[in-house]
Parts: sequence; C-alpha cells; structure tokens
Amino acid sequence: MEYFKKIIRFAKPYQLYAVGNIIANIFYALFSALSFIALIPMLDILFEKDKVKPIIEPIYTDISGLKDYYKDFLSYQVHVYAENDVSKALMLVISLVIILFLLKNVFSYLAMYFITFLRNGVLKDLRNVLYKKTVDLPLSYFSEKRKGDIMARIGTDVLEIQHSFLSILELIVREPLTILFTIIMMLIISAKLTLFVFIFIPISGFIISRIGKSLKRKSDRVQKEQGTFLSTLEETLGGLRIIKGFNAEGKFNEKFQDSTSRFYDFSNKLLNRQNLASPTSEFLGIAVIAILLWYGGRMVLVDGSLDGSSFIAYMGLAYNILTPAKAISKASYNIKKGNAAAERVLEIIETDNPLKDKENAIVKNGFEKEIKFQNISFKYEDEYILEKFSLTIPKGKTVALVGQSGSGKSTLANLITRFYDINSGQILIDDIDIKDLTKKSLRHQLGIVTQDAILFNDSIKNNILLGDENASDKQVIDALKIANAYEFIEHLPNGIHTNIGDGGNKLSGGQKQRLSIARAVLKNPPIMILDEATSALDTESEQLVQKALEQLMENRTSLVIAHRLSTIQKADVIVVMKKGKIVEQGKHEKLLAKKGDYFKLVTMQSLS
Repeated sequence: MEYFKKIIRFAKPYQLYAVGNIIANIFYALFSALSFIALIPMLDILFEKDKVKPIIEPIYTDISGLKDYYKDFLSYQVHVYAENDVSKALMLVISLVIILFLLKNVFSYLAMYFITFLRNGVLKDLRNVLYKKTVDLPLSYFSEKRKGDIMARIGTDVLEIQHSFLSILELIVREPLTILFTIIMMLIISAKLTLFVFIFIPISGFIISRIGKSLKRKSDRVQKEQGTFLSTLEETLGGLRIIKGFNAEGKFNEKFQDSTSRFYDFSNKLLNRQNLASPTSEFLGIAVIAILLWYGGRMVLVDGSLDGSSFIAYMGLAYNILTPAKAISKASYNIKKGNAAAERVLEIIETDNPLKDKENAIVKNGFEKEIKFQNISFKYEDEYILEKFSLTIPKGKTVALVGQSGSGKSTLANLITRFYDINSGQILIDDIDIKDLTKKSLRHQLGIVTQDAILFNDSIKNNILLGDENASDKQVIDALKIANAYEFIEHLPNGIHTNIGDGGNKLSGGQKQRLSIARAVLKNPPIMILDEATSALDTESEQLVQKALEQLMENRTSLVIAHRLSTIQKADVIVVMKKGKIVEQGKHEKLLAKKGDYFKLVTMQSLS
C-alpha cells in the first residue's frame, strides 16, 4: 500500500466529496441489508397466511430475541394498519421493500456522484503535477529517457491509477459496510448458521490471493512495452522524411510490430490472469452458498431451529455478500496493477531536480558589467568536455566561438543558460554566481536562437508572444520587421494569426529561423546567445537571417557560436576552441595574420 498512500494525498483537496461519498455509502450499505430483512414479513404473509397475528405490541427484552421482536413488531404494525386484511398487509410490506430498495439505489447514485469529482480531480491534478515536473526537470534527465515512455506515464499510467487505485476509494467504505451490515442481519437471524458459513470464507480468500500474486510484475511489463512502441511512434513521426528517403519503412515497421507483438503477449498473460479472478471468486461464493443451503436446510427441515421465511431472507443476505466480496477481490487485483502504474508515475514526481533554485536565490534584474567563465570544468558522462576553461565577455561586446565539432562551443551555451550545471568553477554575471540566481531571473536576461528553430503548432503571433506574453499586435509586427520576417507574413491569408503547423512545417527553414529571431527581439534581453543560428540555411536565407541577427545583436552583449565563419567576422573577439580549451582569440584580421588554427578553418571554408 506504499504507492497507494502516496497517490491518495492528491485526494486531499477533494475531501468534502470523500465525506459525501462515505455518508452516502453508509446509508447504501444499511438499506442494502434492510431491504432483505423486510422480505421476512412478506414471506410470512405468503406462506403463513392462517397464522394468528399478535394484537399486543411486542416488548424488546435482549439481543438474543431481536429477530423475534423484529418479526412480531412488523406483524403487529401490519395488524394495526391492515386490520387483518391479507391483501392490504401484502401491499404494505411490498411498499416497504420498494421504498428500501429505492433508498438503497438513491444513495448508491449519490456515492458515485461524489466519487466522480474526487477521481477526476485527482486525475487532473496528477497529470498537472507530472507535466509541471517534466517541464521542470533538467535536460540531462531526458537524455536517458524515451519520450514515448514519458508520454505513456502521463497518459495511460495515470489513467490506470484512476481505474485501479481510485476505484478502490469506492470500495473502502461501501463494500466492507455492506458486508458488515449484512453479517449483522445474518447474525440476528441465525448466529449458528452464520458462524458455520464463515469457516469457509478464509479458504476462499486464500485461493483468490494466490491467483493475484504475479499481477504487478505482468502489469509492469505491459506498461513498459507500451512506452517502447509509443517511443517508436514518436520517433517515426519526427523522422518520417528520413525514413521515406532511405526506404526504411520496412525496418521501422518491423521494429514497431516487434514491440506490439510483445505487448500482445504480455497483455494476454495479464488479462487472462486478471479474468480468472471473477469466475474463481464467483464459483467459490456459490460453493459457500451450496454449503449454506445444505446446513440451513437441515436447520429448517430437520431440527426446526429456523423458520422458512427467515431462511429465505438469510439466503438473500448471504448472496448479497457475494457482490461486494467479488468487488473487493477484484480491487486486490487492481491494486497490483495500480502499483506498477503508480511506481512509474511517482518515479518522475519524486525525481530530485539537481538544478532547483536555492532557498534564498537572488532575483536579478538587468545586466551591468560582464559575464565571466572562471576555471569551469564540465562533463556529460565520463570525459570532460571543458576543463578549467576561463573567458570574460564585457557588456555590449560580441564574442564568437569557433572550432571543430565537439570542441565545447554549444556546451558553453547550455551552461550559461543553466540547462546543465558545471562540475567545478564558476559562471558569474556581474560577479554573481548564476547558481545563486533564480533560474527564471537568469533566463529572463538571456535570449536564445538555436540552429533548429523550435516552433509550436500555433499561430505566428502566439509563437512570437513567448518572448513577451503581454505584447500588443503592433509590438509583434515590429519584432517581425526587425527580424526581416514580416515581408512574407503580410501576404499570408490570416497574417500573424496564421497557424504554422506542427513544428512550423508550413514554413521554409529561413522563415522559421527569422520567426525564432523575432521571438528573441520581442523578449528584448540584454544578453543574446546565438547557437549556430545560420548553419542549416541556404545562402539567400542566410543573408536575410544574418541581417536580422545583426539588428538583434545591436547594443547587446552577444555570445555567438558559429560554423560558418562568414557570419562572425564583425565580432569584437573571436575565440578559437579545440578540445575544450582556447587556442586563439582576437579579431578576424589579427587571427588571419597569425596563420594558426583560425586561418586553417577559414581556408577550409574558402574564405580570404
């Protein structure tokens, strides 16, 4: 029950609905038991119509005579109101039975009504917490996880928790109370018969529990495999152009079918084991009823210690235990399935975030002096990408980083934005360690334009508004003009309100990049980070984007990472990197004159 306790805390905001459910279930259980007891006087009227009814009101003596007192009291009331008319008496008792069954079902509906709000509320809150935590976790967490697996946890695993764990909330009060009240009524009718029957119930429970032992393990395999084929689907949709271009449809189809085949096998084993629960528990219940018929029948026919009408009502009560008992046995299976889902969901929720803000983190507004990388070292896994690296970027200057792939250029961009934390050293902004700043205020100072223009399936306006959600349409258009993007947008049918499709796939590479620049323009940050912003573009698009970037960098502090050296010739300082170290730095002309590593890079790109 460890995972159940952790999940149930999400029900706290909905405790009033839980109270309503409990109250409704108490009355449901009570009327469920009473509705069978009310059958006794009706059966007496049907089978013992010649019996002389008592005309004196019965007096309660002790609990041992409760059943006789109840029967005599009802008979007396029938005598008073029906005036010994059998038809009237029958109608009276039938009316009582109908009212009791009506009340039972009214409270059953009310219990379900209240629990619906609780279950759906927990489902909503659980998904919201999961999504918030997923967004909050560092990028390093997702380098080890499949996207499809994360999607499966937020989607199907949370739904499994609702179907399994939260359905148990319906049973915690209703089914045990129904059984309790039913047993009390059975004991009132015949304590001897009830004790005899309950010798066999632990045996049934033991057999049912044996069946459910392996359900959690089987359920866990099903959910993991679901994450695998969802990951394959996500990768397929993301790389469909490459898959088709390399005629790899067959390979990916085979990969997907292998996963769904395993899912098929695991699901069959899980469901077959699960489906065994209901018929097994029903058969065992009927076996107990059969024993009851044999022993109770002897009490009626042989020793006469029980009358026929009471025995028939007792049989109804005994069968009334079967439904809640089946529900409870099914719930035990659901707990095992829910455990596997809850474990996967809680793994994300309880993951410690190494990049969370300090308790007294500083909220920094504005940038005044310089950015300083001071003896920083960093590794993604085992090998250091940067080791004792130092660099200072004064305010208002443009510093360009060049070098071969793997030299650590993009890593610096990831570290200053605190997507990752350094292993040693310090990154300082105005002499304040960025670890002492809130992530929000740090990133508020930074504008980012990456090689891949990441856009969302929404309108142009809403994509640009990520820079400043309170900006007006005029401010959005002004930002687009600075980014040389408005010239193609004004000819679109809906202008800035045009939807750009999934990932901006309705636009060309250059158009997407100019939109991402416009987004950074609207944010208007004091520090710009340009991570190979033109490397994926053709020459014409590059020229348009480069003009937009020059306008963007004007009067700002900029860290530019570039493969195409033509884009950084005007930088104040060009830093040449090799294997995580600075090998050269200076202006374009000065570095060319040195005829060192920078000269080699320029020569390779055929630039004079």
